[in-house]
Amino acid sequence: MRLFLCFLLIFCGFSLSTWAAPVTRIQITKSVKEDPSIYFSGVKGHPELTLQMNNFLRVCGWFAVSNSKDADYQLDGSFDGSGVKISLSMSGVPIGAWQAAVKSTPRKVAKQLVDAIIEKSFKALKVKGFCQSRILFCAQTANGIRNIYSCDIDGQQVTQHTSFPSLCVEPAWMPHGQSIVYSKYRHGGMDIIESTIAVPQKSRILSSFKGINAGASVSPNCKYMALILSPDHQVDLYIMNLQTRKLLRLTRSKAVEASPCWSPDGSQLAYVSDETGVPRVYIVNLRNYKRSILPSIGVDAVTPDWSSDNKIVYASRIGGAYTVGVFDTITGKNSQVTKENGKWESPAWAADNRQVVCKRQVSGYSELWVIDTWTGRARQLLRTNYPLSMPVWSPCLAK
Repeated sequence: MRLFLCFLLIFCGFSLSTWAAPVTRIQITKSVKEDPSIYFSGVKGHPELTLQMNNFLRVCGWFAVSNSKDADYQLDGSFDGSGVKISLSMSGVPIGAWQAAVKSTPRKVAKQLVDAIIEKSFKALKVKGFCQSRILFCAQTANGIRNIYSCDIDGQQVTQHTSFPSLCVEPAWMPHGQSIVYSKYRHGGMDIIESTIAVPQKSRILSSFKGINAGASVSPNCKYMALILSPDHQVDLYIMNLQTRKLLRLTRSKAVEASPCWSPDGSQLAYVSDETGVPRVYIVNLRNYKRSILPSIGVDAVTPDWSSDNKIVYASRIGGAYTVGVFDTITGKNSQVTKENGKWESPAWAADNRQVVCKRQVSGYSELWVIDTWTGRARQLLRTNYPLSMPVWSPCLAK
């Protein structure tokens, strides 16, 4: 689970506006069996934009795309040669409308339009449109060589971000989404590096202490980084001030720590430790440094990720294989969300606080899958000839 077992051993190029008075809509709660259906008649005069919008409506996980005009929502569009108009209605009652001057690719236009539709349709739940987000992951292309890539939420547009002849692991996004941090192996240890997403890429070393520099997780305000260090041959959790490089040590024991992540307000950290004999997720309050153990669905818990609405997703071992659990820190409810077979590892939240991306190992392949934590539905995101691991979803890009 990431490095724990090893330790034990934008703006998209078009303008968008919306208008329409709010009307009564379908009530969607945070526990659903079926998504509202939507009928999309297409964008008249622009078949490629129609294709791309259909694609993102299907993979976003918030609608059941229907061929029937009697669907809960009806979506229509037209293209006049320079701009596109989209209208959303329910039983003939207008809900929202958008117009865009197309200055970019149909794929980029479709992402932002579907994001706007998601946010309008589920305004009561404060859902963020996330079609423009990206998913980082590691791909092992040869023995001892693992680099970091990213893809869109439909598994397309794969981009390589590192190209070292070594191991680059544990990728994470900076909260602003414009750069990534990761651990790179070097002789005798590891470094933590930050690299920009934009080309030409710029990189800098954030941490290069003796031994292990791993598990980088940057605070929501971008001022601090939680990380795992081993300067005295003990693997412990630290916080680094990114401006002064001053360190605060949070653990000091023979136990092994790993996989820190921040609460949405930056006041707490979740991390993994094996101090009880098995890896468990701990939460430390950074105001008083009091700790608690996260309840889990299995015998252990690893690789936590904290959503912006205060749920923690993690991997846990049940019956010899890892599955995915979610703990709601507000209600105290714990649930298993994976239903299909395989070994599920390294779950990470999407910005909609509903879906997570995971590594799934089944039949000898390590693939990336997306799980709907409300329904348990799963879809394959990406499968290649190379083992894939450690996926992490970006924040929403700036509108």
